[in-house]
Amino acid sequence: MATISASDVKELRERTGAGFMDCKRALEESNGDLEKAIALLRERGLAAAAKRAGRDAREGLVSSYIHPGGRVGVLIEVNCETDFVARTDEFQKLVHDLAVQVAGLAPIWVDVDRIPAAELEARRAALLADEATQKKPEHIRPQIVDGQLRKWYAEVCLMEQPFRDTDLSVRDLVTAAIATIGENIRVRRFARYALGEEM
Repeated sequence: MATISASDVKELRERTGAGFMDCKRALEESNGDLEKAIALLRERGLAAAAKRAGRDAREGLVSSYIHPGGRVGVLIEVNCETDFVARTDEFQKLVHDLAVQVAGLAPIWVDVDRIPAAELEARRAALLADEATQKKPEHIRPQIVDGQLRKWYAEVCLMEQPFRDTDLSVRDLVTAAIATIGENIRVRRFARYALGEEM
């Protein structure tokens, strides 16, 4: 078994945001391999987040972000389970990061399940009717359309977007926060305003 140093635990904590003992156990289980320990913590975070997903989240914050120059602004509501957590620095930083994400990448919906069915079907029909798709063999067209829809989701749905300057999606960021904070967290809604945009 590899010797786990305090600096290894510290580095893992900085990279994942997980608790000290969780990091130590993950490093022990992965025999000191930092990447395997990160994967273990992610798996556990997903499991913890899945357990908390059914919990009621009615507290939280409504926050705003105005981009420097005053040309773009965002209002966002992010819910958690208790007002105590809503006042923590970690939660407030998460809400701020999400608001900046909305300002920068301009998603339209929070998640895929919020896309109106008519809009989704119209998009699917347009992709299927596309000339490039029609040139492909008929039996693989649905897979091509599904792949194109996933790319579109990453543009228009906040939770599917890549989180800026990382290899994480916004969903991964929220899931990691759920694992670290220990409460269910839900992005409820947002509004993005850009100066001079069409009404």
